[in-house]
Amino acid sequence: MTQFPRTEVGGISMPRLICGSNWLLGFSHTSRAKDLFITEHFDTPQKMADVIEVFAKYGCNAFMSGYHPMVRAALDETEQRTGVEMIWVQTPGYEFPASQDSWKKVADQAKETGAKFCFPHQCVTDPMVDRVNRCLMPLLQEHLAYARELGMIPGLSSHTPESIYCSDACGADVETYITPYNAAGFLCQVETDWVQGVIHGAHKPVMTIKPLAAGRLLPPTGLAFVWNTIRDCDMVTIGTMSAYEAEESIELSLAFLEKRKADVELQYTRSKRTLVDEG
Repeated sequence: MTQFPRTEVGGISMPRLICGSNWLLGFSHTSRAKDLFITEHFDTPQKMADVIEVFAKYGCNAFMSGYHPMVRAALDETEQRTGVEMIWVQTPGYEFPASQDSWKKVADQAKETGAKFCFPHQCVTDPMVDRVNRCLMPLLQEHLAYARELGMIPGLSSHTPESIYCSDACGADVETYITPYNAAGFLCQVETDWVQGVIHGAHKPVMTIKPLAAGRLLPPTGLAFVWNTIRDCDMVTIGTMSAYEAEESIELSLAFLEKRKADVELQYTRSKRTLVDEG
């Protein structure tokens, strides 16, 4: 089976395609109704593992999420089924007011549950990006230092492209950054060509998220855009709700990287009957 291309982040070999978690944990960015549908469907670690397993088989052995008890169980199940070690990119957060003690609690949990990477989530990171002085606030830098102290790889999970620029400008101890990037500009805050410029200028590899704009873009459209506009060291994180979608997303991604036509079957409706060659 074809193994997905890899890059390196903080000395760790990483697949360039990372398994996302929103479509497993109920964060649809669509509606409360859709969130409930997702959580009711993925009500066991085994169901989550059915999706994650597909990624692992293709060498995409990295999973991104915040802490959730079912995730650890699902990753363990995936490892048992495939024999492939899963890398957990964990993005813990906490309620404000901000404090180092709050961060220590969730970072300790990340370490105890086997996270290899530990990034302050967007809800923690973005309020502490100092755009005026082009740096990260001292407390956020302390968070990064504590993740490093625990033996995890530090980085930033953010929805603002300034976090990348400010982190690099002040020499913060980060090995990568998470940022939204998609053809629709969903959650990108500035135009996509500006986000692309920030990514290309980043001092470290970038983990892009939301390539399909939380379901607003068709997979061929969204994946063609991101794979053709990021650097060879950068990554794409994609969430899927089924093994079928995982297979399709991986094949499409490989096809774009290999500059070939993807081997996927088009969905068919009666309205497309006249587009089918029946000869």
